[in-house]
Amino acid sequence: MTHYIGSGPYCYANSLAMVLGASAPSPAVIEVLTGSPFGFELLGGTLPLFDPYGWDPDHGLDAAIALLGARCTRTAGGTAEEAGERLHEAVARGPVLVGPVDMGLLLHQPGTPTDNGGDHFVAVLEVDGGTVVFHDPHGHPYSTLPLADFVTAWEAKAVGYVDAPYVMRAGFVQERKVPAEDALRASLPAAERWLAGRQDRTVPPGTLGGADGVEALAALVEGGLDAGMRGFLAHFAIRVGARRLSDAAHCLDGLGLPEAGSIAAGQARLVGSLQHPVVTGDDQAAADTLRRLAPTYERLRTALASRLG
Repeated sequence: MTHYIGSGPYCYANSLAMVLGASAPSPAVIEVLTGSPFGFELLGGTLPLFDPYGWDPDHGLDAAIALLGARCTRTAGGTAEEAGERLHEAVARGPVLVGPVDMGLLLHQPGTPTDNGGDHFVAVLEVDGGTVVFHDPHGHPYSTLPLADFVTAWEAKAVGYVDAPYVMRAGFVQERKVPAEDALRASLPAAERWLAGRQDRTVPPGTLGGADGVEALAALVEGGLDAGMRGFLAHFAIRVGARRLSDAAHCLDGLGLPEAGSIAAGQARLVGSLQHPVVTGDDQAAADTLRRLAPTYERLRTALASRLG
């Protein structure tokens, strides 16, 4: 298996790696620690995400930070002015992980503003004279925005998975040194629970997870994709889904779990192979691939459970 290394929408994993600094493992390891590769959900019955039923990046970041033996202070809410002041005070003591922000309102990115930008995370470095300086992992180191514009994006009105605006994590402290292998091994029980279908997470009505969600997506694709869903799959969901699974396969194999690693690698190949038919409009081929993917999540859960029991 040749491990994928390259670009992709890994904004929160990259941002966490930046703020943790020298103690951070690779973004690939961080992504796996969040739990994101271990499932599928069709959010509200219409939005396909190659991540577990009930999972979101905010929850995943908390899990990864704890597994890595670190802690930080997460704050949210208040007015725009209060958020700006809170950010100014926090960044004076070190880099701050900010997000979600509305990617479509980050005005340093070409083509903005737009109403379909999606959620995003960045590492803020300075707030100086009304200007925010930050590393945007979407290819823009040392980006700058006026504070007012940054805070507008940070309000993240269009992001549905947080219950308050202006979320940030600051004051990172490495309480204990945890090798990447130990953190990954400690994450496996949670991975198995995600694959089993957790019922303790709130999801929009109509959301389907795991094989049921993949089968439902296959039916939607077979009926013909509209431009919005086709674009979402092609520009984001397939890319991040295939990369997550490729990283999971690499990590599982490194833990001495070849069966689980092989299943995840097969999933990565299937998800990655969706890109061409989705872009070219071969919806029947995409639907057929999804139906091959559907039963693999239970196979991966079984392989993990057999090693955890």
